[in-house]
Amino acid sequence: MRRHLKKKTVALAVLLVIGGLYFVGHSDFLLVGLGRSQEPVPNELKWQAERLISNESWVEQGDFLPFNISYQLLAGAPFTQQRFLAVGLSSVKRTKGTYLISTLQSLFSQSSPEERSSMVVVVLLAEFDVRWRVYTTKEIKTAFSSELEQGQLVVIHVPEEFYPPLTGLKRNFNDAPDRVSFRSKQNVDYSFLIHYSAGLGKYYLQLEDDVSSAKNFLSTIKLRINEQNTKKTTWAMLEFSVLGYIGKLYKSAHLPLLARFLFLFYQEMPCDWLMTHFRLVMTQKDTILFKPSLFQHMGTFSSFQGTYNKLKDKDFEEGLYSNPVADVYTNMSTYQKNYPKLAWEAGEGFFWGRSPEKGTYLTVVFKDPTVVTGISIETGSGGKDLLEAAQVELGHDVIDSGKEEKTCKTFQLLGQLENGRLELQGIDKKHGSASSCLRILVTAGQKDWVIIKKIRISTS
Repeated sequence: MRRHLKKKTVALAVLLVIGGLYFVGHSDFLLVGLGRSQEPVPNELKWQAERLISNESWVEQGDFLPFNISYQLLAGAPFTQQRFLAVGLSSVKRTKGTYLISTLQSLFSQSSPEERSSMVVVVLLAEFDVRWRVYTTKEIKTAFSSELEQGQLVVIHVPEEFYPPLTGLKRNFNDAPDRVSFRSKQNVDYSFLIHYSAGLGKYYLQLEDDVSSAKNFLSTIKLRINEQNTKKTTWAMLEFSVLGYIGKLYKSAHLPLLARFLFLFYQEMPCDWLMTHFRLVMTQKDTILFKPSLFQHMGTFSSFQGTYNKLKDKDFEEGLYSNPVADVYTNMSTYQKNYPKLAWEAGEGFFWGRSPEKGTYLTVVFKDPTVVTGISIETGSGGKDLLEAAQVELGHDVIDSGKEEKTCKTFQLLGQLENGRLELQGIDKKHGSASSCLRILVTAGQKDWVIIKKIRISTS
């Protein structure tokens, strides 16, 4: 107990010193909390947040670095019972295009009823334009009335008076003043959003307001968390997208610290740089990034001055394909530990084989007969190691080949790879019966090695 208190006291002292050094010139904000009166806002309800804070979150138990924030609840209300996952995203008015409604539709439509009941999505309307907030809130209420009623969606706002100075800030990295103001406000937006979300879920997922989601992303996140817990890995942030501040997962117990971290250093650098520093401070040395990505950036125009933004995550898979349990065999010469099953399983791996000869194969044998409706096969990497000549077949009647592997007695041709790829839909219309195998058969040898990056099927 004494050692715990000592560690706690040291941590408090460190943060106090950091806070004191950093906010020279802004002490009135911390001490007084910007107690200016606010003008009445139509159709908005003032509401002081009552959050469920884990006992581990001892940061909230002290009075240091107080967050004197008054949240306005615009729509919905979180249940008092903690969910598995809180999903947070912040949205502002864009000069070109809007993606918020599409983002929310993707989150809910790509989740099963059980998954939706295990999460709450928190939207911070971080725009100071009252008319935009009222209009956007009405849109959300119309499109997501059921989710609001069931406590699966909450819409909040923080008045401008609770923000620190957003102009006249340090021009680190020689950024233009308007760019500094934009990214600094974004840091504060995320700080307030994260602070509010602390305790609403056991875990917290940070997204942006212009993303699409993979199917059953919550179940995949659960699986990855369980893997880390089984390994007894020390982690502060798991990443489910390589882009920006998209798909970053935190433990709820760490959110009070993260909120204050973003707030303290809001003018220093962009949020996706700050998050790396936070991870390191929390003693997670290496990035823990999972592939395929669960979230894709779909916005065309940035929220900063409507500039064009074409960022895409090349490792995103929407989840239209759900591979069943299967064994995978090949008679191609495998390079190192790049085994054939890595092409079948979702993840970072792939099959890498030495120069294939005509007649060599990669065969997938399903554990249970399956009606295949769609197939996607991708080979090569960066334009190299493509499988140049091969055909794809479905097989029936599993037999033992006598080489400690299984195959099928008969096969039916589906199509040929073109430029190392094959994409087919509606397969069940021609091949309606359940299949037991999927085979990639090499029809001409090649000198180049081959990478089979992924094999994905959809089933009925």
